Amino acid sequence: MNIVKEQIDDLNAVLKVRISKEDYEPKVTKTLTDYRKKARLDGFRPGNAPMGLIQKMYGKQVMLEEVNKLLSESVTKYLNDEKIHILGDPLPSEKEQPVIDFDTQTEFDFAFDLGLSPEFELNLSSKDKLTQYDITPAEKITETYLDSYLRRYGSFKTVDMVEDGKESLTGNFVELDENGAVKEDGLVTEASVIYLEFMKDDDIKKEFMGLKAEDVVSFNLRKAYPNDVELASILHKKKEEVASIDSNFQFTVKAISLFEKANLDQELFDKVFGEGDVKSEEEFKEKIQEEIKHNLQRESEYKFRVDVKEALLSKVSFKLPEEFLKRWIFSINEGKYTQEQIDQDFPKFMNDLRWQLLQNKVIREHDLKVSDEELVEFSKYITRMQFEQYGLHNVPEENIDNYAKETLKRPEERKRMLEKIYEDKVIDFVKTLVTVENKVISSEDFDKLMEANND
Repeated sequence: MNIVKEQIDDLNAVLKVRISKEDYEPKVTKTLTDYRKKARLDGFRPGNAPMGLIQKMYGKQVMLEEVNKLLSESVTKYLNDEKIHILGDPLPSEKEQPVIDFDTQTEFDFAFDLGLSPEFELNLSSKDKLTQYDITPAEKITETYLDSYLRRYGSFKTVDMVEDGKESLTGNFVELDENGAVKEDGLVTEASVIYLEFMKDDDIKKEFMGLKAEDVVSFNLRKAYPNDVELASILHKKKEEVASIDSNFQFTVKAISLFEKANLDQELFDKVFGEGDVKSEEEFKEKIQEEIKHNLQRESEYKFRVDVKEALLSKVSFKLPEEFLKRWIFSINEGKYTQEQIDQDFPKFMNDLRWQLLQNKVIREHDLKVSDEELVEFSKYITRMQFEQYGLHNVPEENIDNYAKETLKRPEERKRMLEKIYEDKVIDFVKTLVTVENKVISSEDFDKLMEANND
C-alpha cells in the first residue's frame, strides 16, 4: 500500500492511496475460506464446496468489503500518525479520483480531498480587557418572583357568578346563523373553556357580568378572541380549521371558576422549599433573594461567555477551506437540506466552527481534561436546575444522583455536557490571560445591555 499527501494550498490537500492485490488478498482468502466451511450448497457436503464456486459466488463482494475496510483504516491511521488535522471528513476527490473497474482491476487508486485545519495563535495578553458584571437586583424582581410562586401554587375555585371579569367559564357552544337561530350543521362544542381576562372585546365581556350556571349568552366569538390559536383551543379544532370562522355563537354556562393565588403561609413555604426548611415570610423572601442572585449570576456568566467568544473571534483571524466545507456539509446531510439552504446557514456554521477550533487549540495545547467526577457533578447541577424550574427545590439528593447518572447514559446528553464543561474550562483559561474588570450594574441596565447586544 502507498499513501501520498499532495498539498494544494495551506487549507486544501489531496490524499492519494494505492491498494495492491497483496494488501487485501490474504484477508479475502481467509474470509472466503470461512465461507466455504459454513456453506451449505446443493450437491456438496457442508464445508466441501469447491473453492472456485465460493469465489464465483462471493469473491467480488468480499473483495469490495475488504478493500473498503482497508482503505478506511489506512487513511485514518495515516492522518493520525502524520498528525494531520482535518476539518470534516475526507471526501472522494472531484478532480483526482480515477475511474475504477472492480471486475477487471486488481490494483486500485483512490484520491480524497482534505480540508485542513488552519494554523493560528491566540495572542491574548493582559492588554486585552473584558468586563464581568455584578448584577444587583431591582426591588420589583423580588415581587415578580414572589408573585410567580403565589400563582404557581394557586388554584381555581368554583364561584356562583361572574363578578370581576377574571373568571374562567366552562360551557357549550352552538353556532348561530345570520338570523340568530341555531345553524343547521353548524359547529357544536361541549366542555369548552373561555377566560374572560383574555377576552379582547370589552363590550362582549360586559355581557358576561352577573351570569350564573345554566345562563345563556350569544356573541361573536371571533371578536372576543381574534387569535386563531385561542379560537382553535376554545372550539377544540385545529388552527387551520377556524381561519374562516366569523359567526355568532350561543354559549351555555356550565361552571364558573376563579383563580386564586396561594396564601403566603407555612403550607406554601413547605411546598416550595421542603417541610420545615422555611418558617416565616421573612425567611421565604430571603430564599427568593438567594434564588434571584443565583439566576443573575448565571446571566452574568452567560454574558461573559458571549463576550469572550466575540473577543476571540474578532482578535484571531484565520481562513477556512470554505468550498470543501460546503461540499462536506452537503454530503453528510444529503436529502435533508438543499445547497441553497446550506449556503444560507453557512455563515453561522463558519462562526461556530471558528469558535470550536479556538476551543480545541486551548484544550489541546494546555491539556485540559474532564474527569468522570466532574461530569457527574455537572449532570447533577443541570438536574437540580431542571427540577427548580418547576418549583421543586427539595428533591432528595439520592433522586438527583440517580437521575443525573441515567442522563449520562444517553450518548447525546453526555456529549452535550462534555462540550459545555470543556467550554467552561476554556473560558476560565482565557480569564488567566486577559484583564477582567468587574463592574456593578443594576438588573434594569443589564437587561438593556443584553437587548442592545441582541439587536
